[in-house]
Amino acid sequence: MKQISNIEEYDSLYICGDIHGEFKTLVYEIKRKEIINSIILIAGDCGIGFEKPGYYEQLYPKLSKTLTKNNCILLLMRGNHDDPKYFQQQLINFPQMKTIPDYTVIQFKNHNILCVGGAISVDRHERLNVMQSAKLKNRTIPTCYWEDEMAVFDESSLDELKNNNILIDTVVTHTAPSFCHPINKRGIEYWTLLDETLSNDITQERATIDKIQERLLANGHPVSNWFYGHFHNSNVEYISGVRYKMLDIMELFEL
Repeated sequence: MKQISNIEEYDSLYICGDIHGEFKTLVYEIKRKEIINSIILIAGDCGIGFEKPGYYEQLYPKLSKTLTKNNCILLLMRGNHDDPKYFQQQLINFPQMKTIPDYTVIQFKNHNILCVGGAISVDRHERLNVMQSAKLKNRTIPTCYWEDEMAVFDESSLDELKNNNILIDTVVTHTAPSFCHPINKRGIEYWTLLDETLSNDITQERATIDKIQERLLANGHPVSNWFYGHFHNSNVEYISGVRYKMLDIMELFEL
């Protein structure tokens, strides 16, 4: 379990929805909204891995001017449109833009924020077909699908929180517990026709997030906020005293 603490130089923390590689647009929004002295936590689908590794070395200088001026840092969680190794190995580690592994805890002001990425891609059938077609034609293309994209229930990391007396009040995941909006699979019927195991896999994905939620409650964590992206819509609901906030694409919400 990685902990991020001693970040007193920031005044605020924003959770951001999917950006799908649009880092320049995100930084423009930070500038336009005059967000300063802030942590920007992207809740997955950053779009990391679709480009060659050197791309991020070239991209960062174009972002850092505004990030430095506004004293903002981007912390990137993985989604289903991200290469997991960038997050597991923290391959992006610039001064103001970093990938973070699953089960990272951000300790900010009076909050302990647990970050768990991953989800199932509804378009995985199409992305796999692109890769397989290129292979048959002996063409080299960037990887666009990763089989280990799903969220993982890490019991040992959750128990480590309890053993270290770290009480989580805020959870950020890419997908959501099964009882949160959306609670049905309306809108993805086309993809389920192409991919016969997709519906069941999505059900299992949401059940994985349920297990995380259940273990946190069982271990006495005072969770009051839960943020997630993935569904490209905005919604908020209160369930058993917890605020569950769905973040739309590029939506910035201050904790």
